[in-house]
Amino acid sequence: MSLRTARRPSTLAQPRRTRQALLVLLQGQKGEKLPTESYKSHLLSSQDGPGHGECDVFIAPDGNVREVLCYDYGFRSGFGRLYQGGDGEIPKGFFALGWENYRKEFKQLRRSFRYNEYSDIRNLNPPTTFLGRLSASAGKKVVGGLAALDRQLEDWSVLPRLTPQPVPADIAGEDGEMHNDRQEIRSRLRDLQLDDELVWKREEAREASPEWVKAPWFIQAFYILLCWGLDKLYAGRPLQRFWFLETVARMPYFSYISMLHLYESLGWWRAGAELRRIHFAEEWNELHHLQIMESLGGDQYWVDRFLAQHAAVFYYWTVVLFFAISPSWAYTFSELVEGHATDTYDEFVAQNADKLKALPPPRVALEYYMAGDLYLFDELQTTGTDPKRRPSCNSLYDVFRNIADDEREHVKTMTACRDYSIVDDLARKKLTSKEPTLPKGATPVSSTTASLVK
Repeated sequence: MSLRTARRPSTLAQPRRTRQALLVLLQGQKGEKLPTESYKSHLLSSQDGPGHGECDVFIAPDGNVREVLCYDYGFRSGFGRLYQGGDGEIPKGFFALGWENYRKEFKQLRRSFRYNEYSDIRNLNPPTTFLGRLSASAGKKVVGGLAALDRQLEDWSVLPRLTPQPVPADIAGEDGEMHNDRQEIRSRLRDLQLDDELVWKREEAREASPEWVKAPWFIQAFYILLCWGLDKLYAGRPLQRFWFLETVARMPYFSYISMLHLYESLGWWRAGAELRRIHFAEEWNELHHLQIMESLGGDQYWVDRFLAQHAAVFYYWTVVLFFAISPSWAYTFSELVEGHATDTYDEFVAQNADKLKALPPPRVALEYYMAGDLYLFDELQTTGTDPKRRPSCNSLYDVFRNIADDEREHVKTMTACRDYSIVDDLARKKLTSKEPTLPKGATPVSSTTASLVK
């Protein structure tokens, strides 16, 4: 049974106590669980449409009501997003889809320098060194020159007339402008902080432990370059950093599945079927992390989308090459990246605990962590963790805590794949998940079978 969506008056700009009182009222005077269908229809009867001071609540499969973040700040909000419009659609052809995407992104590129989104990035990450200030000054002149050229081409009718990016319907009022409560939430999200030095201290502490993976020098160098780039490009912008990280973090699982399919198609090896299932569950998990970051506005800037998506393609083929030479190399690199992601999320949660607890979770987080079908979520737990892990999802704090725990699971799985202990883990999981039940009076076929049952 999937989660069900209803509408409620917007309360995010109100004190937390008021919002909690509303939820108690929605759940009944004594906190009893409500009949899902009647409750859903009751709230829907008061819906006036988007942009009228309403937002969603969720009714979980057990009948409990969950508050949800009212607004979706993602660039892809409303299209191309799981759990929104277009679920299960068949894509167009390669060239038609590529041309459509080019036209859309070219318009966003023009908007990026015509309306100077780079100034927002500089304000969030002001340069502190001489070289940084010199680079920022040069970049400002380049953006200004491109904006002037674009206006000239527009006047000559070479390019179509450009207008500012419209505010999405679900976060705009009747006048088309973003209302104060929407702006307040965005401001609170932008107020979240991440100290890179504290992240590296966590990594140094983990590096001193016996579990730290010893990577070949070229893999270690590639990993350090990736982390250094994240620190420099996304200082002061943690949500954009997380969106970049999750865009890239999905790629290894695509690479692993591609290589396993290739080996099977060539007739070389067919024993990777269960491994493909695990890697798909991991990619499914990272997809939801990515969509959570999108809903929080992590993909708003064109330059971030450009960098992340091109880095993802490069990363995909790099991991394919590593896997083709040695699967252990590919898994080692992913283990390093997932470990860094764990440290980053842990530090982010520690620094912003109170701020995160004051905001409810996005819709996609509730869909993933609390929906009725958690098969793929359980498949993520492959290395001794209780497969019935059922995390809380009552606030944005819970969401980021869950993501950090998910990344820990990725690290465990990558370790098990790197040293090939995943084979034993899968065998153990099979034995414990379905313990044989013998008929009354029956005895095991052999002592070996009896020992396995025990």
